[in-house]
Amino acid sequence: MRRSRLLVAALAVPLIGGIVIAGPAAVARPRLSGATTEFTVLAAAGQSVAAAEQAIRAAGGTVLHTNTAVGLITASAPADGFAERVSADRAIYGAAKATSIGQAPKDKAVRKPGAVEKEGGSAKKKAVKPAGTDPLDDQLWGLKSIRADLARTVQPGDKRVKVGVIDTGIDGSHPDIAPNFDAADSRNFTRDIPTDETGAVVDGPCEYRGCVDPANHDDNGHGTHVAGTIAAAANGFGVSGVAPNVTLVNVRAGQDSGYFFLQPTVDALTYAGDAGIDVVNMSFYVDPWLYNCADNPADSEAEKLEQRTITEAIARALNYAHRKGVTSVVALGNEHSDLGAPQPDMTSPDYPADSTHDRTIDNATCLSLPVEGPHTIGVGAFGPSGAKADYSNYGTEQISVSAPGGYYRDGFGTDWFRTNENLILSAYPKNVGIADGNIDAHGNVTPDGVALGVQKAVAPDGRVGYYQFLQGTSMATPHATGVAALIVSQYGKAGRGGFGLSPDAVQRVLEGTAAPIACPVPRTVDYLDEGRDASFTATCAGTPEFNGFYGNGSVDAYAAVKHGGAYARD
Repeated sequence: MRRSRLLVAALAVPLIGGIVIAGPAAVARPRLSGATTEFTVLAAAGQSVAAAEQAIRAAGGTVLHTNTAVGLITASAPADGFAERVSADRAIYGAAKATSIGQAPKDKAVRKPGAVEKEGGSAKKKAVKPAGTDPLDDQLWGLKSIRADLARTVQPGDKRVKVGVIDTGIDGSHPDIAPNFDAADSRNFTRDIPTDETGAVVDGPCEYRGCVDPANHDDNGHGTHVAGTIAAAANGFGVSGVAPNVTLVNVRAGQDSGYFFLQPTVDALTYAGDAGIDVVNMSFYVDPWLYNCADNPADSEAEKLEQRTITEAIARALNYAHRKGVTSVVALGNEHSDLGAPQPDMTSPDYPADSTHDRTIDNATCLSLPVEGPHTIGVGAFGPSGAKADYSNYGTEQISVSAPGGYYRDGFGTDWFRTNENLILSAYPKNVGIADGNIDAHGNVTPDGVALGVQKAVAPDGRVGYYQFLQGTSMATPHATGVAALIVSQYGKAGRGGFGLSPDAVQRVLEGTAAPIACPVPRTVDYLDEGRDASFTATCAGTPEFNGFYGNGSVDAYAAVKHGGAYARD
């Protein structure tokens, strides 16, 4: 990715906007021993970026990259003691080693059997009814569930509305993505990382010069699947998305392996604000810390500092994007947990390899990010029957709405239990399908791909597209994002900042027109018959109008564009 070199004057506070690459400073630095590594350093509120950069140099670091919108700086420095030294300066809020802050639930490097999103493998099919206009839309039960097929007769989406997909990338060449893909505005804020500091494979060998993938590329498949659900074109080919006429922008912050580092994620959010993006989809969960805690007694002082830095930096970035008119739609997560009453965390930090330790989680001082950050719309997942998906997180403090996310084990006792068609079908990059072993070198779907429901579409003009089934709150979130894009399309207005609608108005329409779903009876649901253990048992708290399983209810695209006007007024 090519970034402009900007000359920025020092101001009293770091919130001045923009991204800057900085070369080595011509100042003396103390000679310190230890291996060099990268850190993300956050300027203190009320301190200038220039002061923060000077503090980094004084502590022995070299400034590599600065996001002046939130005062977040990437620096290289000797590993031993740098974070503590630089954080002692009053110009600095905190520092963290450059480890990831988010992870898409699918991991390319480590294929875990039974992982939530890839659960599947039955080739049997259940009966489905048509839901739209494209050939494979009859398999999109989620599209019909939220009445997106009806909504497009009123509002199919406005090309002026830009949806940013903050994910692992978008395959801009996919025939269902290409008609709506904005290559000019798309960015990749990541750099491939072959291995971590322990030698464990992360992204694998670099494929492009400088280890930077093009901004129309996806080596994971997660981001392309998400993009297809939001806005695959209604072009008589393959599938169509919830908002088939809006514009897709790749705002990549995720590694090929699915990890999300702090600086790229912050850069993606602030870029979305600066580039006039209306809605962003964030289908990833926080990592290396499942919960970022302010002062967990099980963590070292350096780990506490890292988590406080991550929490503050993400909050600043979300606030910045909101002020710039960006609606942030975020996945609730796939840990089958009540986020208001967290269970002990035995998985953090999960980067680098073999660094976890057990922690008790205090709900008052620990946050699941980005969903518990400011100005976010949290989305939970349900299956074709409307039942909460067994994997979906829940909780009245965090959930805003629910949406179709797929549920492989839905329909216990029926013919459609454990069928691929219970999942969400969307676009699949050919390169990923080949790497997965689901597409062969000749472009044919392999037997393994057939078992997983991978499909190939061929147009008369020779265009070829592939599609895969996945499940997760990552798949629910783009359904809600698509509806948010339709809301902006229907009620947005032209102004000095361009065409758009305030994030608060978008959220009011989305929540106000959602179709309420009451808690099940009884309120406590176990999934033992479905083959899950007791840790999946969940209790739904709240009212029929708002509860921990469904929030304000299922997003309803048709109601949003037909009856949302009263909620859209600022």
